Amino acid sequence: MDSREEKRYNLELQMSSFRIALRGFEKLVERVAAQKRDERAGLFIQKEDVIDCDKFYATVQELFGPEVKSQDVKCFYRKLCNNPDASIDWCEIFGYFSSEEGFLTSQMDEENLVFLVSRKQRVVISGSRRRDVVKCVVKVPQLDLLITASQKGLITVFNSQMRVQTSTNVTDTSWITGCDYLSQLKRIVATTERTIIVWDYKAQGSSQENYFVIKPMDHCLLCVCVASLPDQLCRDEILLGDDGGFVNKFTVNSDDFGLKQAKSKHKSQSQVLDSKNFKSVKRKLHNDWVMKIRYISALNCFGSCSLDSVHSLVLESLKRLEDNLPVREFSMPRGANTFCYCVKANVIVTGGKRPFELHRGGLLCKLSLISAVRGLLSLYGFASVHLFLCSFLIWGYT
Repeated sequence: MDSREEKRYNLELQMSSFRIALRGFEKLVERVAAQKRDERAGLFIQKEDVIDCDKFYATVQELFGPEVKSQDVKCFYRKLCNNPDASIDWCEIFGYFSSEEGFLTSQMDEENLVFLVSRKQRVVISGSRRRDVVKCVVKVPQLDLLITASQKGLITVFNSQMRVQTSTNVTDTSWITGCDYLSQLKRIVATTERTIIVWDYKAQGSSQENYFVIKPMDHCLLCVCVASLPDQLCRDEILLGDDGGFVNKFTVNSDDFGLKQAKSKHKSQSQVLDSKNFKSVKRKLHNDWVMKIRYISALNCFGSCSLDSVHSLVLESLKRLEDNLPVREFSMPRGANTFCYCVKANVIVTGGKRPFELHRGGLLCKLSLISAVRGLLSLYGFASVHLFLCSFLIWGYT
């Protein structure tokens, strides 16, 4: 066999091997797509049959070799999980697309926005030389802004291109514990362990460093959120969770800050306001630290979670903070560290320290560990978006 015939033979062998690999890849994609459809239908899948991202990547490497990049395969896997019925092109796992326009169109749909940025971007904030960590990140969709608050008091506002718009340093002896955006007052609220900070981020010049400090507080503040109510104008409701198990509601108006700022002629870095001059209510809902609090506008209620094993998760309307009527609460061993509500799936996800099992439609679904919360997730399904018409699924502890 001469060299020319040998090259042709090797080429045909490579093409044959590649076709076999493609057929294996198509079967793999079909299995993953079928698995995702079953998961969306609420069917139970055996743990050993589940094809996760790592198993998918290992199988693709066996088919096509080590040249396949992990980033491209993971992006392909996310696309497949997000839409099992989407058109699939095998060249995407090598980072190639039939056309740039087609790729952007497929990535810009509503289901895929979170995966549009495929590479990590390091954002450096000039002027920050001290060792610090970001404590809170808040997205403001209506303004296309991103707000971050560091533990040592640096509050920064980014635009959609992750460029710093403005920033300020909170000179408080306590650490920052959270932040949020006041949609009616157009300001940023942040909390330290003993104070509430309200900052007008749109101020120009030296006024950028001016902010209001509301104190004192009865307990150490651990989390904060803003309840955006559409029927309220020039007024925001600030919800706070503290280490005493209390959920606090502070009502702030534009007059509380605008008029005081106009009358103040001296340029001080911060202005201290007495917390007793604000309308506030609080109610003890937990017997341990309140780890997270959020207002869920789709359910017209707030949610708070705690490490308390008895009163772990509370979901109620804001009116319940003003009375002593029973609240809708859920208990779980060792409590809940965090929770999140998904509007599309109509479920609440909680992260805790102990494993749970979810009974849904007569099927037993075991939930896997999520490294981000380092605990097992338990789901609560809602039959209606209205709090008092919703029916919660039953879970069993193992």
